[in-house]
Amino acid sequence: MDRRSFLGVAAAGAALLRVTRLSAQTGVFLERPVAGAPHKGRVLAAIQPHSDDIALYCAGSVAKLIQEGYTGYMIRATNDDMGDDIGEPGTVGENVLRNEQEVAKQAKTLGLERDFALNYSNHRMSDISRNELICRLIFLVRLLKIDTVFCYDPWGHDEENPDHYVLGSCVEAACWMAGREHDYPEQFAAGLKTHAVSEKYYYARHPAITRVVDISGTVEKKIDANLCNVAKGPGGHHGSQLRAELARQGRKLPLLGNDDATADRNYIREFLLERDRQLGRQYGVEYAEAFHYIGPPHSRVEDYVKEHAVPLQ
Repeated sequence: MDRRSFLGVAAAGAALLRVTRLSAQTGVFLERPVAGAPHKGRVLAAIQPHSDDIALYCAGSVAKLIQEGYTGYMIRATNDDMGDDIGEPGTVGENVLRNEQEVAKQAKTLGLERDFALNYSNHRMSDISRNELICRLIFLVRLLKIDTVFCYDPWGHDEENPDHYVLGSCVEAACWMAGREHDYPEQFAAGLKTHAVSEKYYYARHPAITRVVDISGTVEKKIDANLCNVAKGPGGHHGSQLRAELARQGRKLPLLGNDDATADRNYIREFLLERDRQLGRQYGVEYAEAFHYIGPPHSRVEDYVKEHAVPLQ
């Protein structure tokens, strides 16, 4: 994503809606909020290459599942050392520190237990050892007993940033390999056990939509998550910065209110969440997020046994 001109997402929103209309004809599952804690005991991992990806694409859905009983963790692949310096200019080292602190804050905001930093260099994941990354992800899947992941779609289109598709493909492999007893069996000596991931919510700039999640009830959490991204990303203090710039010109936007906190929240709501509103309208809700969803494998054998098995005589 070109975070320097994020308002271009409005144009991308039109493309997203075209995909949505097409998908609606072939059947898209609308996931709605569920009362209580039906997912208690399940574990999710919000996996992102950079500090702002979860906040932009799936923070509402992550917060929704946490609200419904999931335990969650954040995994960030890069250290954002080549960060966009949106919040304030700085050195590579200062980029790393600011983004590290903001990701920790973002994880806490979303109700996640902790964040794990894999510390690869930003924009450089094309030349890393993919087997090494897969092994590290398998370790975390088995250690944390992850059932559900959010990550970039390994088959997403028009992903110019190599970190997006490299991480997505490695997550896809790790989700499967973590459940196989012959892959990295030395981990079992440390007390780990096989544990395959059963659900994947893949996000992308132009997703092949199979599931839409109603995030109307957690949209404020999504705004909170984007407020954490000051050093990188289009959230942070963009609203208050625009408010101050207009004031210097003798102008104002009523949208931005009369204080910086209101300006920042309303800026995110109006501009960053535009495509979430557009998608929500298509499915009769206020706000929604779109995913290429892959659920637990279906077994016809199990269905047949359940339907036809009889007691032994």
